[in-house]
Amino acid sequence: MKKVFLMGRSEVGKTTLTQALKGESLHYSKTQYTDVSGSMIDSPGEYAEAKHFSVGLACFSFEADVVAIVQSADEPYNLFGASLHTFISRPLIGIITKKDSPNANVPMVRLWMENAGCDRIFEVDNISGEGLDELSDYLKEDIEPISMDEAKRRQRLGLNEWEKPSSSPVQL
Repeated sequence: MKKVFLMGRSEVGKTTLTQALKGESLHYSKTQYTDVSGSMIDSPGEYAEAKHFSVGLACFSFEADVVAIVQSADEPYNLFGASLHTFISRPLIGIITKKDSPNANVPMVRLWMENAGCDRIFEVDNISGEGLDELSDYLKEDIEPISMDEAKRRQRLGLNEWEKPSSSPVQL
């Protein structure tokens, strides 16, 4: 199972998402510190909201197999800039919560995530459970191990270790 690091602003549903994925009863719990339990790393929203805390996001991203930006469908603004994936040395996915909110704008949030460079985007409803199975299945997929030589070869091609090289004949 992949270890996932969740980051996003306060009140987007990161902690509720971890509860839903674990099959726990949903209850509000303000994340006061980075919670590392099992295959989930849940960070306080303040880490994403305040520049002086953002180093915490970078540090915890190294502990994960995949980084997930979590944004609610009714987000008033975007915290994550275009090409965010270039700063993260892990696969980047997007998780959209609260898609049934009266102020939801799923296409806009999806566009923000696409611009950030998310490999995959999941739409979930933590309360009804809609979309959780697809996300859970993705997280259960094994990570394909590669050799150090293959990692170095991909690095020379300018790829991250999880990206498969294209079938182009260029060899370095």
